[in-house]
Amino acid sequence: MPPKRKPAKQTDTIENDIKSKKVVPKLNKIMEQEENITKRVTRKRQAKQELVESGDEPKKKKITEKKTAPKRVKETEGTKQKAQKDSKEKTPLNDTITKWEEINFLCSQKNAKGKKPNLKVTSWNVDGIRAWLKKDGLKIVKYDNPDILCLQETKCSNEKLPNEVKDIEGYKAYWCSSKKEGYAGVAVYTKIEPINVIYGIDHADHDNEGRCITLEYDTFFLICVYVPNAGRGLVTLSKRLEWNKIFKSFIKELEEKKPIIICGDMNVAHNEIDLANPKTNKKNAGFTQEERDGMTEFLEDGYFDSFRMLYPDKKDVYTFWSYMSKSRTKNVGWRLDYFILSKKLKDSVCDVVVRSEILGSDHCPISLFIAV
Repeated sequence: MPPKRKPAKQTDTIENDIKSKKVVPKLNKIMEQEENITKRVTRKRQAKQELVESGDEPKKKKITEKKTAPKRVKETEGTKQKAQKDSKEKTPLNDTITKWEEINFLCSQKNAKGKKPNLKVTSWNVDGIRAWLKKDGLKIVKYDNPDILCLQETKCSNEKLPNEVKDIEGYKAYWCSSKKEGYAGVAVYTKIEPINVIYGIDHADHDNEGRCITLEYDTFFLICVYVPNAGRGLVTLSKRLEWNKIFKSFIKELEEKKPIIICGDMNVAHNEIDLANPKTNKKNAGFTQEERDGMTEFLEDGYFDSFRMLYPDKKDVYTFWSYMSKSRTKNVGWRLDYFILSKKLKDSVCDVVVRSEILGSDHCPISLFIAV
């Protein structure tokens, strides 16, 4: 009778299974499942981090890290991507759609003499008239219906003007374009026939750039102007300061005949209240001490900033916003566009309105309501 064999120990069984390669495949499968779970969790964490960095992370709903099937994970990621896309569409970087019907273009205010306005002048730096047209900027004529519309930075020669802007019913148009295509340029549409029209400021170098149109009316001069920028790194600051002297002299000669109304992009934020970040811009174009002093000296020569006359302490009112970093959405802007008038007209001004809700350019329109 053969001897009885002892039952195999548990350790012997495991060793035999390992030797027979029964356990190794199981271990590999378990490790693979754990690795898949780790990848899914990592993807969820990355998706959550992306939401946080983009500012679109839900405030109440939290992203959980449940162990779900691969298919479910893909659907969740797709949902997140759609949510991010929808969020960006709601707050675009540079929106160009103006809700014209929701804007009140009327004025109910009276001037210091108790009179209602009988003249509305609107000024707008359009940053390229062809691009402005594509963004429905010309609707300003229909909805705002100003008596005089002044445009700056048209960036288009007379020969290449789009047909839509050449002939607008009810208006007479005057253009002063730069000899350099796609640069500077100003225009004026007026319902009131002017007595005389002056192109430029009687200085060849500056007049070649198409920066100024003056319309003479019975009781005032209307000057539409686009002042030179001091440039990145202040490379054209000297040119800007030269312009200040010539322009000041030009305006003074006009003002000796009758009061003046200057409108347009003056390319300077006069005081700290006129831009969002004064401390970090003191050495940048538009806020250097030289440019600010130039504006001060000009006003002291017999003129006033009509908006600040009416609203001396009003903050966060700007007319220009950079296209970078959602500046307009955050209202990180500059007040560069003005209505500057002779002091003789101080009591005639009814209101000055900054139309920040009107889109289509990196500047917004401003309107002067006055009784003349």
